[in-house]
Amino acid sequence: MNLGSYVTRASTFWPEQPALVCGERRWTYRDLEERTNRLASALLASGVEPGQAVATFAGNSADLVETEIACYKGGFLRVPISARLSAGEVEHILADADVRVLLVDAEHAEAAHKAAAGTSCSLIDYDGRTPDASSYADVLAAGSPEPVAIEVSADDPSVLHFTSGSTGKLKAAVQTNGNRLANMRKRLMSPEGAPSASERYLAAGPITHATGMGLLAAFSRGATVVVLPRFSAEEFLRAVEAERITSTFLVPVMLNMVLSHPGLGDFDLSSLTCLRVGGAPVSPQRLRDAVAAFGPVVMQGYGQGETTSGVTVLTCDDVVRGIEEDPELLSSAGRPLFDSEVRVVDDEGRPVPAGDLGEVVVRGPDCVTEYWHEPELSAETFRDGWVYTGDIGYLRADGYLFIVDRKKDMIISGGYNIYCTEVESVLYEHPAVSEACVVGVPDEQWGEAVKAVVVRRSEVAAEELIEFCAERLARIKKPRSVDFADELPVNRNGKIDRRAVRDRYWAGEARKVH
Repeated sequence: MNLGSYVTRASTFWPEQPALVCGERRWTYRDLEERTNRLASALLASGVEPGQAVATFAGNSADLVETEIACYKGGFLRVPISARLSAGEVEHILADADVRVLLVDAEHAEAAHKAAAGTSCSLIDYDGRTPDASSYADVLAAGSPEPVAIEVSADDPSVLHFTSGSTGKLKAAVQTNGNRLANMRKRLMSPEGAPSASERYLAAGPITHATGMGLLAAFSRGATVVVLPRFSAEEFLRAVEAERITSTFLVPVMLNMVLSHPGLGDFDLSSLTCLRVGGAPVSPQRLRDAVAAFGPVVMQGYGQGETTSGVTVLTCDDVVRGIEEDPELLSSAGRPLFDSEVRVVDDEGRPVPAGDLGEVVVRGPDCVTEYWHEPELSAETFRDGWVYTGDIGYLRADGYLFIVDRKKDMIISGGYNIYCTEVESVLYEHPAVSEACVVGVPDEQWGEAVKAVVVRRSEVAAEELIEFCAERLARIKKPRSVDFADELPVNRNGKIDRRAVRDRYWAGEARKVH
């Protein structure tokens, strides 16, 4: 097997179909096939062997997409490094994965040089302006356009998905070729319909993460992928209108930015048939707002790097039903996708009855089985064929999954368990709230107290928000205090960084629990 062969096959069906768009640059499927063959063959000729690691450290670009396909074709272990990481973190990844080649853009070249100093890792510069690095254009020119498809097995590692998770420690989920193929198969079996040659998918977020998980499925069916080099609400809306985008993916922070854009109603967004939201919980009110703005084309999903992306889906029809007749549905992550199995279990791993809270565990052919070089963490997370997600949730009797919170994000106040996202969902219902992050802060009486940090859309007093929550939640769950901020910190994946918000209030404490 070789995952890159799906692009080769697509180039025979749709050779002149636009495959990739980034700014003014456009590639047909014939172009994409030739360029990825050239890169794969050039890397092989330079001495990089199948199974060895090839990393990228760059912002969104078409070159980044080409590198992914070339890594599949050459049988290399792909290591997509978040463009938000520091030089020290990149240095750790290069050493941990024994990276042979690192491809960078001009913006990240200086940090890449620092990270690669003293290693045997060679650099390739996408922009061709960095001393002591090969030019990407020269590397492609040296390669052969003839098809490349190194034979690999389903169990061979394909991608090291590095993430810091909730602990801050960098760890890599080992996604195999079989995991990636299963994910692609799942995309092609989507309840919203498989990609087709008429689809135009906008990669608006970092394609090193969830935004890029569906690219191979799109390419396998002749779809056009449009890459947004840098996200802003304005550029997103312009791209949807200009490129007649039919589908896209946004994390909730990005969706909030788009919905808050003052010119939202000035753009023609009628081409959109599917707006996927995921990567973090999205409040019911934001789903209502999104449907009001974009129409009945909004869906949300749930997944992790450990599950090679999507596990459950709340379909467009589900969202509409939630708005019209079943409000609880808007808080759901949906039902399991295709061949994923989902359970909610107690601390001993036993399934709990419908409606009871427990840890969400997942099983399926796209679920990974280990972290790279982390046997103890692997044993904790991957047990008896199941991925223990660290998420707390429950299953409704009709099979819909509800994620309540992360295990480690739970607030314990006066002996009661309070889930941050439950409080945030209520705050998002207030018209003056643009963004909200709820954390536990030290409290002498209660151990921890509920604090909300809010970005305002319009003027509102803290007391009004506290009372708003008290009317809709058990009073123990209402925020004891509200702070206002101009913006909330986000992590490398563009999600609100709860840990960074929380740490400010625990500075100087001997322990991070009370």
